[in-house]
Amino acid sequence: MPTERVTFTGHSGDRLAARLDLPEGPHLATALFAHCFTCGKDIAAARRISARLAAMGFAVLRFDFTGLGHSGGEFANTTFRSNVADLGAAAEYLTARDMPPGLLIGHSLGGAAMLRAARHIASARAVVTIGAPFDPDHATRNFSEALETIERDGAAEVDLGGRPVTIGRDFVRDVQGQALAEDIAHLKRALLILHAPRDSVVDISNATRIFTTARHPKSFVTLGDADHLVSAAEDAEYAAGVIAAWSGRYLDLRRPAPPVGAPEGVTRVTEADPGGFLQDVQNGPHHHMVADEPEAYGGTDRGPSPYGFLSAGLGACTSMTIRMYARRKGWPLEGVSVDVRHDKVHAQDAGTAQDTRIDRFTRRITLEGPLTDDQRARLLEIADRCPVHRTLEAGAHITTELA
Repeated sequence: MPTERVTFTGHSGDRLAARLDLPEGPHLATALFAHCFTCGKDIAAARRISARLAAMGFAVLRFDFTGLGHSGGEFANTTFRSNVADLGAAAEYLTARDMPPGLLIGHSLGGAAMLRAARHIASARAVVTIGAPFDPDHATRNFSEALETIERDGAAEVDLGGRPVTIGRDFVRDVQGQALAEDIAHLKRALLILHAPRDSVVDISNATRIFTTARHPKSFVTLGDADHLVSAAEDAEYAAGVIAAWSGRYLDLRRPAPPVGAPEGVTRVTEADPGGFLQDVQNGPHHHMVADEPEAYGGTDRGPSPYGFLSAGLGACTSMTIRMYARRKGWPLEGVSVDVRHDKVHAQDAGTAQDTRIDRFTRRITLEGPLTDDQRARLLEIADRCPVHRTLEAGAHITTELA
């Protein structure tokens, strides 16, 4: 999806670096994403979730908080309240672009900050937390052994996820003095809580406390075996799908009517596993699949192979064509199933004079219902009129260009 690199002014006047992921089709809604503690806008979970939502019609803004990533300012001088203020500044930036955020998403401490900020973002209709703590001071558990030094010296460098980060006294005192119970209880927005039962950084009991404190409408969905950072692609994709489906109940996501004669939407295929063959397949804004190869061919067998998709297209088109004809004739066709097998054979074995190997698709069609023999024979003939069948038999011209 297209992405704009933008900047806006944060709470302290520093320029904050952001990415605005945009849908290729109609813009249905805007989301604001807040990343986890000391992470950044380009963390895998933020990137993948934003991309998936953009494919579904959302514009998504993700940015680096003050002092992190490519944003200006000093992280050592930030606090929980300054993060909340940065979220407010991000919402104002989107509103000024006539894209007020209706959906707010916060990951980990970013989720806690979003729970505080949501009440002050007028356009917000729905809030999502991912692995969020009930109390902001939960973040200090990541460097509890340095708390005494920070209090004594005013700041200390700590190791967080293999990265040296300077934590200031003001941040520690600020998060220790924050309580979100009132913000959650008076959120007055729909709330979706996503949390992994095996989250070893923020225990799932935090999700329970958020859920019991919040008032309806509220929902709680577990993220299976996901880790705290939701680093696995399939977990991020699942989270994005849940968010998009859930938010549709609270946001006006009605799609504008397509112009007359508009072509069918683009299918985008993106590599999901550079070490294997897994592919992320997005067909229009609503249909997501994965393609792969069997383990015997170096893949992970998590989705159909490319020829599996081709066979599925032929089978689906065949079944639809048969159903459409039987419906028009008023025939008692109760069910259709099409088994498709693909293999490569010598052209002569397929009944041609060529001395080469060609692709052969074999269909086995099952027709259910009290049909006459003549009706069954006619429907078998109609199967050959399937548009995909005709495309495969006639061949197609493929134009390739570099984006």
